Amino acid sequence: MELSSLRIFVNSVKLGSFAAVARQMGLDPSTVSRSITNLESELGFRVLQRTTRKLSPTEAGSVYLDRIQGLIDGFDLAGEEARDLVNQPQGSLRIAACTSFGPRVLAPLLPKLMELYPDLTIELLLSDQQVDIIKEEIDLAIRFGKRPTGNFISTRLKPRRFHTCASPNFIQKHGRPSQPKDLANLDCIVFRIPGHSAVWKFRDKNQQLTEVPITGKLTTLHGTTMTAAALAGVGIAMLPDWLCAQEVKNKSLIDIFPGFVCTGTEFDTSAWLMYPSRQYLPLKVKKFIDFLKHELGDLNP
Repeated sequence: MELSSLRIFVNSVKLGSFAAVARQMGLDPSTVSRSITNLESELGFRVLQRTTRKLSPTEAGSVYLDRIQGLIDGFDLAGEEARDLVNQPQGSLRIAACTSFGPRVLAPLLPKLMELYPDLTIELLLSDQQVDIIKEEIDLAIRFGKRPTGNFISTRLKPRRFHTCASPNFIQKHGRPSQPKDLANLDCIVFRIPGHSAVWKFRDKNQQLTEVPITGKLTTLHGTTMTAAALAGVGIAMLPDWLCAQEVKNKSLIDIFPGFVCTGTEFDTSAWLMYPSRQYLPLKVKKFIDFLKHELGDLNP
C-alpha cells in the first residue's frame, strides 16, 4: 500500500473534494480519484461516500482514518527530524498572510531567504480571510491583532503601530489638521474589514484618549489600496507601519500626528506568527521565524 494513496485519502476527508485535493497536491483530479479507487480495492471496502456536493468518510473509512492518521504523522515527523540533521532547511514551506503583507513585505525578502536556504521552496497563500491552518496544511501564518487563541502556538513578530498619513498635495489643498478631532471635517479613507472601525482612536503622551468618527468618499477592503489612494491625494489614511514607512521616510506621505499613538482597531496589537501545535517544530519553520524577526526588526517611520 503506497503512502501517497493514504495521504490522498486523508486530504480528501479534510478538503471534501477530489478537485481541492488535486489543487493542493499538484495532481490531476483523475489521478486522485483513481488512487482512492485503488485504495478501496486493496482494502476491500469503501472509505469515502461520494455525493455531488461533498466527499465524506464511510463508517469504515472513519475508523481507518483514525488509525492511519497517527502513522502518517509519525512518518512525517521521522522524516523531518532526519532531514533537519543536515542543519539546512529544505522542502516546501507553506506561509499564509494577508494580501497586502505578502507582496509589500514578504515578497521583497524572498531573494535573500532563497540565497540563504537554496533547498527551501516557498508557497505563499495570500488571503484577507483567515485560512484554516490545519486544513490547508499551513506551516506558518502571519496574523494581526491581540494574541491569537486556539490550539496553536503563537509568537510575537513585532508590535503593530499605525500612522495617520496624507500626501503633501492633500495637505496643501485642505490644510494640515492640528489635532485629531479636526479629522471629522476632512475626507478620510475608510478601511472596512472586520475589527476596523470608522471611529479612529488617539492617545497622547499623557494617555488621554480622543475618539474621532471619520467619513470619506473612498471605502476599501485592501491595505495597499489605502496607501495608493493616500499617495494620490484622495484622503487621509490610517496605515500600519509596514504600509507607510517607506513613504513617510521619502516624504511622499506625511505622518500628521507623530506625537500620538493611534489605531482604527485596538491599542497594543501586534503581528503574530502562528503554527500548529506539534511535537516537533521543523527546522525550516524555526529558521524562517528567526529570519523574519531579524529582517523586520523595525519598520516604523
